[in-house]
Amino acid sequence: MNRDKTIISEDNVYRNTVMRRFLKHKLAVASTIFLAIILLCALLAPVLSPYSPDKVVGGFSDPPSVKHLLGTDQVGRDVLSRMLYAVRISLLVGFASTAVSTVVGVVLGLVSGFFGGILDMVIMRFTDMVMSFPYILLVLVSAAIFRPGLLNIILILGFVDWPGIARLVRGNVLSIREMTFIQGDRVAGMPKRYILFSEILPNTVAPILVYATSVIAISMLDEAALSFLGMGIQPPQSSLGNMLNGAQSISILTSKPWLWVPPGLMIILLVVSINFIGDALRDAFDPSGN
Repeated sequence: MNRDKTIISEDNVYRNTVMRRFLKHKLAVASTIFLAIILLCALLAPVLSPYSPDKVVGGFSDPPSVKHLLGTDQVGRDVLSRMLYAVRISLLVGFASTAVSTVVGVVLGLVSGFFGGILDMVIMRFTDMVMSFPYILLVLVSAAIFRPGLLNIILILGFVDWPGIARLVRGNVLSIREMTFIQGDRVAGMPKRYILFSEILPNTVAPILVYATSVIAISMLDEAALSFLGMGIQPPQSSLGNMLNGAQSISILTSKPWLWVPPGLMIILLVVSINFIGDALRDAFDPSGN
């Protein structure tokens, strides 16, 4: 009983220390608040958007006005309404594809690092093979083979991003499995499932969480790039990438900035915010931090 209380007390101290270190990063705190606001706006898009994102409600490429705060696009749809729904798509792709890649990478990394031997060799050689392909080329080829759409983009990005997480987890497992408490579990005859998921996995959560933030940002950029090229989210469904797709001509770039500045700026702010949070998490979980 006393041992359980000691463990709980140590966990609380560790969590408080991590939180204290994170709060020292003012940019990360501001980014967290910004991201929370954007996420709330995206979830409440049907309530907050002044118009339907697919409905023609004004003239062609009308400039910002009281009626349309961010103007209208080339076919007369409200840009602000489309932005709210586009951010929802970008965040969904970023978090969902990262969840897929994290699950695949964690499972393969745990199995490879813990069991070793021929299983480790097979998994790592397959991982090396996937990583040997140019990343953007692999994404583009996969997007070209499969029909463009939200689910396919999530799965493509999820199954392309897992090798980095797998190698990270494997490296941590190789280090942790030689520690005294793991050896004690083995001597005590604890099941391998318990050792993997109750002892080793919790001790790899911190680096996984830090790495996942970078994957979220990369996935959002990849979705925007694919949609910009016409291989991602397809109209009339809005995404930040396909909103930029309609602003490729010189005349629009120079004389109609409301068509490309809002989605472009939103992509930048989202990615930078997530990177700030990732940097702060890395420093917060660093045992050598102050």
